[in-house]
Amino acid sequence: MSTDDSDADERGPPTVLAVDDDEDLADTYAIWLRDDYDVRTAYNGESALEAIDGDVDVVLLDRRMPDMSGGDVLERIRDAGHDVRVSMLTAVEPDVDIVDMGFDEYLVKPVTREDVIDVVERLLARADYDDDVQEYFAVSEKVATLETELSPEERGESEEYQRLTDRKADLEDDVDAALSEMGDFEDAFREIEG
Repeated sequence: MSTDDSDADERGPPTVLAVDDDEDLADTYAIWLRDDYDVRTAYNGESALEAIDGDVDVVLLDRRMPDMSGGDVLERIRDAGHDVRVSMLTAVEPDVDIVDMGFDEYLVKPVTREDVIDVVERLLARADYDDDVQEYFAVSEKVATLETELSPEERGESEEYQRLTDRKADLEDDVDAALSEMGDFEDAFREIEG
């Protein structure tokens, strides 16, 4: 991880885009974050896509919106090649349908101020990792999410869950050396497993 501090200083604080069709919630996230971040809000999928650009570092994305689902917004963000970390922040309980979604974290509402601040901090901390390490964090997040939501029987019967755990095992071999070189493998692993 190498970040040029002078570039970071010139650019200003990281930018967070809060997307939720519940305007009060999106505005609340902005209030919680505005002391430390440049925060943009969007109240539907189209306005979210208009608001995202190369300056956005983190997106907090509601999954269920009337005009365009958060999943569709996420897919369009990834298809456009935006290098941004995304946390789904939603009332939709996760199921195996999350396996192929390109998010980095998944939080189920209601969330606290600390939840929102913590997820933004975690995602920003990972922003400089290489693609394999970022994929490892995202896959590990999905595995942990599904382990809390699905029974052992459901996990055992799910091909999607098995595919996800296989991918996590493959990635562990690839990223173990990279994380060890960074000197924070244990902290990073505890963050994922915690």
